[in-house]
Amino acid sequence: MKASKKKSLQQLGLIIIAVIAVNIAGNFFFKRFDLTKDKRYTLSKSTLDMIKKVDQPLYIDVFLDGQFPPEFKRLQGETRQMLEEFRAYNSNIIFNFTDPLADESKADQFVAELSGLGFSPTNIQSNKNGKKSMIQVFPWAIANYGTKSVRVPLLINNFGNNADENISKSVQLLEFAFADALTKLATTEKKKIAVLKGNGEMNDKYLADFILNLKEYYLIGEFNLDSLANDQNKTMQNLAHFEAAIIAKPTEAFTDSEKYILDQYIMNGGKTLWLIDKVVADIDNLQNESQSALAYPLELNLDDMFFKYGIRINYNLVQDLLSTPITARSENGDFPIDWLYSPIIKSGENHPINKNVNLVKLEFANQIDTLKNNIKKTVLLKSSPESKLVGSPIEMSLHQFMEELNEAEFSKGNQTLGVLLEGKFTSAFKNRVKPFKADKSLDEGKDNKMIVIADGDIINYTYVNKKPLLNGLDQWTQQIYGNKDFLMNSINYLLDDNGLINIRGKNVELPLLDEKKVTENYTFTQFITIGLPILILAIFGLLFTYLRKRAYSK
Repeated sequence: MKASKKKSLQQLGLIIIAVIAVNIAGNFFFKRFDLTKDKRYTLSKSTLDMIKKVDQPLYIDVFLDGQFPPEFKRLQGETRQMLEEFRAYNSNIIFNFTDPLADESKADQFVAELSGLGFSPTNIQSNKNGKKSMIQVFPWAIANYGTKSVRVPLLINNFGNNADENISKSVQLLEFAFADALTKLATTEKKKIAVLKGNGEMNDKYLADFILNLKEYYLIGEFNLDSLANDQNKTMQNLAHFEAAIIAKPTEAFTDSEKYILDQYIMNGGKTLWLIDKVVADIDNLQNESQSALAYPLELNLDDMFFKYGIRINYNLVQDLLSTPITARSENGDFPIDWLYSPIIKSGENHPINKNVNLVKLEFANQIDTLKNNIKKTVLLKSSPESKLVGSPIEMSLHQFMEELNEAEFSKGNQTLGVLLEGKFTSAFKNRVKPFKADKSLDEGKDNKMIVIADGDIINYTYVNKKPLLNGLDQWTQQIYGNKDFLMNSINYLLDDNGLINIRGKNVELPLLDEKKVTENYTFTQFITIGLPILILAIFGLLFTYLRKRAYSK
């Protein structure tokens, strides 16, 4: 008996020593284990790098406290878990969950204040025990770091998805949402982007939403290729100070000197985002008495450059059966019609740029041909298989798609509308007379990349009744498309800022409950999840008591 007691004490001592040793080791070695199949709680290297930059308290207030339907409860729990992961790596990250509507007497005041700050509420349907009701939630967080503050959207509302699908997508992008906020708050050195002017590019007010978003990550400046017409070499030098250039819907032809400046900018490694229209067509031109207008070719004098780089933008328009509706007017009032010139582009998710991006909406897009050369080409945007090409000039009318369509005509297959080009570009002016003598001229470029989208309106910040609409917001359906995210990913990729893109592309699988089956089997489900564990414990307790009494009776 004494030997047994001594052995037990030795074992207890060893356990205590082991626990102390593990705790001491834990102070020197930090490791977290993620046992989920999709590694949803394993933060990416880019996120960890951003977390390490937080060298003072970062306060995050999450407006997701309170009682929610199961799907929002899931978002609440996943958000808390994600922030706990952030805090585990840096104690400067402090978060708090709050319910802005907890005090019913001040709820209306809080709703007005939060809405005024850009925190728009979401109305969701609660289905408790088969009884449906509407409740209001604020799926947002606000992050405060020093004197800076940023809003963090927690809910993604993708066009065509139901509530469960949107919650799943939101959970998938939680790491991105908070890493994006850290990037905005903690980044001090910013790369420079030029927005080109001087060739009838899109007016600033139509670029406002996208440019304001870009300014949170980059330094933005306007640049006119003709600003120093008498000193083109100086213009070349000035443009070289920018890491990237955006050419947004030019409407006036480029001179050979302007093209040469751009060509040499590209040869020297400058990144370019081209948003080009090759046909003049505008929905506003149809808002006349006849509700018709002529669409005609637009000559920009860029064909030879693009041809040398490996693509050709054609002077045609793409009609797509997968398109957005618009509203037409008649004597009997407004009515919706399918507008086949506004294709809805479903991302192929074949590249980090378009992965996990919502549908992209285009207007009057042109078809792009890719040509054989040494440049790698990745199609980022393409129409649906049910597409048709029409040449220009062509008469357009708001009423042209009201009659029954011959769907057999829409069989041209997927049409390329946006493409990424990567490699060492050959100068469009190689073996040609140069428009002016450059201080330094390259015929073969450095490793580089550019993106060409055959639609200038992808970036458009629409105005309706003099009120602005967000980039990607459809003025007729009020659906928000993925235009802004796609363009932001494009710029990030061009500038090798792949951290946020890779985080956005992370896949998280969130199993969903069948709501109908849960309602139909509510009592049985309650018994399985609550009653059965209690019953098992009760049986175990009775059995343990019986065996214990039996052992002592012997």
